[in-house]
Amino acid sequence: MKTLLTCATWLALDVAVGVAAPPPPVDHLAWAKDNIVFSQRESPYPGPYNEDQFPYFSEMLRALGPDDPCRVVSNLKSAQIGGTVVANIFTLGTLQMDPCDFLYTHPTEDNAGRWSKLKLRPMLKNTASLAALFPETSRDGGSSILFKERVDGKGSIQISGANSPASLSMVTMRCQVQDDLSKWEINSAGDPESQADSRSEAHEYAKIFKVGTPTIEPGCRITSNFKQGTQERFHVPCPQCDHYQSLEWANMRDSIDPDNPDAAHFTCVSCGMPIEEHHRAAIVRRGHWVAANEKARREHRSFYMWSAYSPLQSWPRIARRWLRAQGNPAAEQVFLNDVVGQAYKADGEAVPWETLRDRAAETGHKRGVIPPGALLLTLGVDVQDGWLAWQLVGWGREYQRFVIDAGKIEPQNLDVPADNAHISEDATRRVLDRLVNRTWPNTFGRQIGVDFTAIDGNAFTEDVWGWARRHPRSKVIMVRGANSELAPMIKQVANETNEKTGKVRRYAKRFYTFNGSVLKLAFYRNLRKDDPLVPGYVHFCRDLGDEYFQEATSERRKGETQKNGFVKYKWVKDPGQRNEMLDTMIQAEVAAIKFGVRLFGDSDWARYAIEREVPPAETQTDLEDFMLTSQPTEVAKADDEPGFGRING
Repeated sequence: MKTLLTCATWLALDVAVGVAAPPPPVDHLAWAKDNIVFSQRESPYPGPYNEDQFPYFSEMLRALGPDDPCRVVSNLKSAQIGGTVVANIFTLGTLQMDPCDFLYTHPTEDNAGRWSKLKLRPMLKNTASLAALFPETSRDGGSSILFKERVDGKGSIQISGANSPASLSMVTMRCQVQDDLSKWEINSAGDPESQADSRSEAHEYAKIFKVGTPTIEPGCRITSNFKQGTQERFHVPCPQCDHYQSLEWANMRDSIDPDNPDAAHFTCVSCGMPIEEHHRAAIVRRGHWVAANEKARREHRSFYMWSAYSPLQSWPRIARRWLRAQGNPAAEQVFLNDVVGQAYKADGEAVPWETLRDRAAETGHKRGVIPPGALLLTLGVDVQDGWLAWQLVGWGREYQRFVIDAGKIEPQNLDVPADNAHISEDATRRVLDRLVNRTWPNTFGRQIGVDFTAIDGNAFTEDVWGWARRHPRSKVIMVRGANSELAPMIKQVANETNEKTGKVRRYAKRFYTFNGSVLKLAFYRNLRKDDPLVPGYVHFCRDLGDEYFQEATSERRKGETQKNGFVKYKWVKDPGQRNEMLDTMIQAEVAAIKFGVRLFGDSDWARYAIEREVPPAETQTDLEDFMLTSQPTEVAKADDEPGFGRING
């Protein structure tokens, strides 16, 4: 068998040439044009990367190259406008043109694994210039789900999760992407963003790309990064007067006609003429970036981009989404985050409880009677050690809510002598059964029952399940608040198992977590509305008592500085003040969300109005006579029933 040996002199010279020769220029934009090809499955614009369709990405790609001296590039953006494409081009282009050890971090290791299998692997396989550098198989362990190494050993990519401090330690990386940055949460070792940043500290000419859609401010990571950088916005010319300006959401919002969202447009800040969607392609191609904080350019360039510029989103669709979201602050938050690319500014301070009490006394409806407009009823029940709190809330068009009644189930309210009213007690369960099955009178002479109930299942879970299982899942669910502000608004819990038997607990199928932080922010924002005709207004009944309003406004969103200096935001209850009426309000809203109120259209509300706000044929008497005669009887009957203790008696 022949063994072929190379000339030692030639080998030494070849290595020397490779070291001494200047590297080829690193041009991510040119690389994208030559290598990125979108399939029909990936993009509505299949084919090679086209700069004319996304001209606003070109400057970001230049900033990510070595010719730009900045160390950090951040992109505050709307969802689904192609921002991840920039991260992918930066990642793959660097691995080919400027190979090094590269770190790509996602919010969690699960996200990282999915991205590696569903995105990275196909990109490496289908990009001809990279397929040979990252072969499908590796005999030396150079390729795994979370680690890919070039076949020549000159570079690699480590895929990590921000929730895993181990994956962010003991590595040195010259380039990195911090993806979905707003969804990163504190891990067991502290602040993951600081941990990731430190991985590039040893490299003077490092490049760190931070990208994400915003969440809640203060506390939104990608918004904070944008403010620390150059704060660049994309300016386009007016098609009439050629004045350059950025397209701002407030400008479009003011032009939206609810009866004609297809006419949504911007208005030139100079000449006052409309900028319409058919102008977009031409003016965006002529656009350029303008920095508001030029002094940060040497260290940190930050870019803001939202969907109004993107060919992937139409202006009428933006207008319609806004019209659907109005009046529901939680939906408005999603709209601002995902469509506008702006953080939802949190006001964690409630309206003074005295203001709400006085408003209810002056304009409130009668307690225990369903007022006009309250078409659907949900009940929130909070479980305490020895007693229960409850609140009945009505819902109407434009997400208006009506507090109809509230109370507590305590030992003195039970129909038998008892030391406590714990959810495990038969007497307590009987009273709660009557509450869930009870009806309330409305001003049209009808008796309306509770449409859906959400009961707190966080504490005494098995006992709560013992009661809830006696009611159909179409009427009752168990709920608990999530520990994160980034949690879904409502989500079924993962299958929980019995520690002793290992079997999945039966209650998992009707147990839901909810984002209490966002719902509280939304409730507090709606409390500030003082016009009863606006979407989202909160109507209170009279005679709830001071204690109700004190409890309903008892929490504040406050930042707490951790040992590592990072500020974590959480809801804090006023010392010595109970908060059950705030909890039951949120639980009642979760019940409404699960019932589908957010998806109701005009036809749905019209159907409920016909069913519930038309007097029965046999009692179609004068409405004023009805209010004077039948209402007091019904309310008195409700008051006399055992178990329905009221706030402040």
